[in-house]
Amino acid sequence: MLTQTTSRVLEPSDLDAALAVLDREPVTNAFVTSRVQIAGLDPWRLGGEMWGWYEGGMLTSLCYAGANLVPICAGQRAVRAFADRARRAGRRCSSIVGPTESTAQLWRLLEPNWGPARDVRAHQPLMVTDRMPTHITPDPYVRRIRKDEMETIMPACVAMFTEEVGVSPLAGDGGLLYQARVAELVGSGRSFARLDQDGKVVFKAEIGAATNRACQIQGVWVAPEYRGKGLAAPGMAAVLRYALADVAPVVSLYVNDFNTAARRTYHRVGFQETGAFMSVLF
Repeated sequence: MLTQTTSRVLEPSDLDAALAVLDREPVTNAFVTSRVQIAGLDPWRLGGEMWGWYEGGMLTSLCYAGANLVPICAGQRAVRAFADRARRAGRRCSSIVGPTESTAQLWRLLEPNWGPARDVRAHQPLMVTDRMPTHITPDPYVRRIRKDEMETIMPACVAMFTEEVGVSPLAGDGGLLYQARVAELVGSGRSFARLDQDGKVVFKAEIGAATNRACQIQGVWVAPEYRGKGLAAPGMAAVLRYALADVAPVVSLYVNDFNTAARRTYHRVGFQETGAFMSVLF
């Protein structure tokens, strides 16, 4: 029995305790919760380790350590323990992302060893809604992408990722991992787009994380030549309708604070800012 404050790598038998921690903040934790609900805590299936922080023998905080390093429900002492473990292991992630306060502390502790970062996005508003807008008509041409349309959606996904993150997802492994992720979203019916008369994607978005309590929209993109033509808000309303009807009762997203056009669009569709994330990109 763990009676002291301590951290350790969680095992599959810790699943219920880990889910209880994740369930404390279902919207904020939607990304990690969705992974854990599908894969459990086995590192090979999960794509990384789940670290746990115990106080008085109780699991109180988590940190997902995979392609991303994500602190979860983590107070200052938990973050310090996770930073110590991350330093010892060495950097294996491409980003640190999570709620602003705990992520900022984690980065302060890791920056002397892991820095400099390629980019630090210190304030990314977390936006949430649980209802359809009353004054925006969903775009009737936005629809689910079919499994046989991977070649149609993939260039738009690559363009969005490169524009958003600053590097191509095709670098390194030639895009195998990224292509598999896109295929997973298409296969699960969570990839949406509007195509023009030539079959080219002019608007797209995905429901990237999904639990029975909350889901998260990601990858929102309008083709450059179609920007400013009023496609984003109706497109988002269409994706929101699918999300609320088919996936979860609460829909969230997070956005860069400097992207004022996107924030304005999301506000128009009814999303409200309820918190903030921070991302450190390597």
